[in-house]
Amino acid sequence: MTTPKKIVSLNKRARFDYFIEDNVEAGIMLQGSEVKSLRNGQGSITEAYASDEGGDELFLINSFIPEYSEASSFNHNPRRSRKLLLRRKEISRLLGKVRKKGVTLIPLSLYFNQRGIAKLDLGIATGKKQTDKRQTEKDRDWKREKARILKNKG
Repeated sequence: MTTPKKIVSLNKRARFDYFIEDNVEAGIMLQGSEVKSLRNGQGSITEAYASDEGGDELFLINSFIPEYSEASSFNHNPRRSRKLLLRRKEISRLLGKVRKKGVTLIPLSLYFNQRGIAKLDLGIATGKKQTDKRQTEKDRDWKREKARILKNKG
């Protein structure tokens, strides 16, 4: 029996604002106080994105992991760039897609896997236009209404 992964943070807005073409699981290079904060369930990836910072490496930018109160003087910067751990072949594939116009890497969820290692689910995404967002909202409302009708007639 496998234990489920412990989700720390979800980016619910990503699927509304972007078309997600593909998902990739990546490790994150964290400091000790960051891991402690994440284990407490704190942290946010709603405004974050992944980018190559002048080289062949990917970094998670603008994610927020609050300072761990018990760490005192050994704390971390809450909004620092964090290196993503991927294989060289995977990085070059992702960078090739990112260099296309309108494609970006958006974090979808931050979680601990069964072994207790912090992982990030990255989505290869293209932006939606306003009309696409309206259509997504209409579809979601219709599914909700349909479920309500079926439940009442049931």
